[in-house]
Amino acid sequence: MKNAVLLLLAAVIAIVPLFLWQDSEFGGADGLAEKKISDIQSDYTPWVRPFFEPPGAETESLLFSLQAAIGAGIIGYVIGTVRARSKRDKS
Repeated sequence: MKNAVLLLLAAVIAIVPLFLWQDSEFGGADGLAEKKISDIQSDYTPWVRPFFEPPGAETESLLFSLQAAIGAGIIGYVIGTVRARSKRDKS
């Protein structure tokens, strides 16, 4: 029961902002940094260009989320393995 309530709470926290702020644009730090640099020095040219440009913002968000999920999975696996080894060694 406790897990179901926590899962429901997590879903509410994730979904409610999408309905409250419908016309908002979810931009990242890269876009803000680029704007700030252009404001400070308008003739700035970047040193490098990206070798892959996603076709849209949705794809970029998907790739970022996938990267975060893979990282969380790896961290969870390592923590679980260390904990299981610790319990096994105590026995």
